[in-house]
Amino acid sequence: MSDYRLAFKPAIGLYGQHDPSAVLFDGGTPVFGIEEERLTREKHATDTFPTNAIEACLEYRDLEFDDIETILLPYDPRLRSRIRSHYLTDALRAPSLTRKLSALENTIVTEAQSRLAPTKQIERRLAEIDTPVPPIELRSHHRCHAASAFHPSGFDEALVVTIDAKGEYDSTVVWRGDETGLTRVHTYDHPNSLGLFFAVITEYLGYRMFNGEGKVMGLAPYGEENPEIERTLRDLIDVGPDYDVTDVTKRWGTGHGVELLEEAFDRPRKESPEDFDQWEKDLAYTAQKLTEEIVLDIVQAYSGVIESGNVALAGGVALNCKLNKRVREETVVEDTFVQPVAHDAGLALGAGWIGQDPASVEPLSTVYFGPEYDREQIESRLQTNKIAYAEPDDLEQYVAERIANGALVGWFQGRMELGPRALGARSILADPRTAASRDRVNRFVKHREEWRPFAPSMLEEAAEEYLVDGQPAPFMIDAFDVRPEKQDDLEAVVHPADGSTRPQTVREDQHPRYYRLLSAFENITGVPVLLNTSFNDHGEPIVNTPTEAVKDFYGMGLDLLVLGDYVLEKPTQWIDSADRVDQPATDSAVTDTASSGDGTMGSRPDEHLVQ
Repeated sequence: MSDYRLAFKPAIGLYGQHDPSAVLFDGGTPVFGIEEERLTREKHATDTFPTNAIEACLEYRDLEFDDIETILLPYDPRLRSRIRSHYLTDALRAPSLTRKLSALENTIVTEAQSRLAPTKQIERRLAEIDTPVPPIELRSHHRCHAASAFHPSGFDEALVVTIDAKGEYDSTVVWRGDETGLTRVHTYDHPNSLGLFFAVITEYLGYRMFNGEGKVMGLAPYGEENPEIERTLRDLIDVGPDYDVTDVTKRWGTGHGVELLEEAFDRPRKESPEDFDQWEKDLAYTAQKLTEEIVLDIVQAYSGVIESGNVALAGGVALNCKLNKRVREETVVEDTFVQPVAHDAGLALGAGWIGQDPASVEPLSTVYFGPEYDREQIESRLQTNKIAYAEPDDLEQYVAERIANGALVGWFQGRMELGPRALGARSILADPRTAASRDRVNRFVKHREEWRPFAPSMLEEAAEEYLVDGQPAPFMIDAFDVRPEKQDDLEAVVHPADGSTRPQTVREDQHPRYYRLLSAFENITGVPVLLNTSFNDHGEPIVNTPTEAVKDFYGMGLDLLVLGDYVLEKPTQWIDSADRVDQPATDSAVTDTASSGDGTMGSRPDEHLVQ
C-alpha cells in the first residue's frame, strides 16, 4: 500500500506571502511537485493559497484526501512568539495614532492565532478542496530549508547554511547535518536578515523585493570598487560571522531601509530599473561583495563543526549563483550542494524529507516533477485550434540545424521543472556562439534589459573543457568562469563583464531528448552548448501547458516551437542582424501532419485558443 504525504507551502496569513507550492510524496520520495504560479499565471503567486497545486498533486495519482496519511506544512506560526517584541515595536513605529492602533490590533490578533489556532486557517481552506482533512503536522521554516539542502545532497555530513529574509523568527541558521539529522548550531534572528538587506538594495535600485534580487546580482559585475559606497554601507552594517544588518532591516519590508539609503547616500531611490549609471552599478557590486563576505565568514567560522569540507545551502539567498561560486571556491570547502529550488517553493520538499533518515533519501538528480503532456494531448490541442504543425523525421537533428542557422526556438518537452530554472523541459533555445544571438533573445523574445546575460546548457562531458573547475552542475544554481580560450565560442552565454556563466550540464539519463539535441548541435557546429533561458515572456511564470506555449510562441519573437514530437513554424523568419539568416527549406526535413485547409500558422489570436 502506498504511503502518500502531501507537503505544501501556503502564502497566506501566518504562512508567508510568496511562492506557494505543493509536493506529493510516495513512500518518502517526491513524485510530483508544482508551484502555484504556474497554474494561476501570476508570478510568485503572492498572498495565494495553493489550491491549484494541491489539486494537481492529487490528480497526478487520482487521489482524495482519504488517501493522504499526513499533510506537512513548512511553517510553524507558534514560533513567531520568540520575536513578539519586534512585532510590537514595529507596530508602535507606525506614523500616526490610527495606524499605530491598527498595527497593534493586527499584531495582537496574529499572536493569538499563532498560539491558539495555528492551523485553523489552513484547515478551512483544505476543507474547500476535500474532506475529511488529513492530520496536519507543522515543520519549522528554516529546518525545512535545511532538510531540502542536506537530505538529498548525498553527503554523510555537511555544514548546512540556510539564508533568507525570514521564517518564523529565523533569518540565517547554521546547522550540522549528519546521519542523525539536523542540529541547529547558530541562529541569526529576524530582523538581522541578509535576505532583507539585499532586498533593500534591490528596491533602492528600482526593482521589486523577492523578484529583482537576481537582476541586481547580474548587474553587479558591471560595477567597480567604489570606496565611498563601500564605506557608507560598512558604516550601516557589521560584517563577519557575527554580522548585523539590523539598522537597515529593523522594519519588515524595504521602506525603512530604502529611506535610510536615500539619506546615507543623499540620493533618491531609482524609480525604474533602466539605464543604470556607473554609481548604481557600483552599488550593486558593493552589495554583492559584502553579502559574499558575510556568508564566507560564516562558512569559515563554523567549518569546524564537521570533519569534512561539505557545505549545503538553501533559502532564497542561495539562488545567488555568484555567492554559491564563492562558497564552492573557499579553501575550507571540499564540496557543495545547493538545493535548486532554494527559495520558498522548495520548502515543501524539505517538509517531506525532515522526518526521514537522511541516508534513506536518494541524492537529487532531477527536478522534473511537474506535469507532462503526451503526444495525443498535444496533437488534440493543435488540431482543435486549427494550427498547422509538422513532425520531422529526425527532430533533434532538424532543430539543431535550425538553431545553428539562427532560429530562436521554444522547446516544450516532458515533465515541467520545479523551481525557477528552465532545464530543457520548458526552455527557449538559441545559438550560444554570438553576442547578436543574446541581444536578439533579450530584445525580441524576453523583452527585457539588453545588458542581462543568459545561461548555457552543455553536455556534462564538456564541462571541464569549457569551464574552470568544470564539474557536473545539472541545476543552473552555481556559477563558473569560462576558460579564456573558449569565451569566443560562447559569446551569448558568458557574462560580458566578468567572463562567468551559470551552466546546466546534461547527461543522457537526465533528459535523453535534450541530450540528443545538444549532441546534434555539437555535430553541426563543434560546440556542445546551447543558450537556454526559461520559456516565458518578461514578468510571466514559465509556461506549463501546450496552449500557453503556443500563445507565447505567437506573442514573442520565436521562429520555431517544438511541442513534444511536433514543430510549429512562423511563415517568415526575420533575423535582426547584419547577416540575413535564410530559412532552410523544410519539405525534405519534415512530414506535414496538419490540415492546412482550415487555418494557417499565426491565424488564430491568442485569446481564442482552446485550452
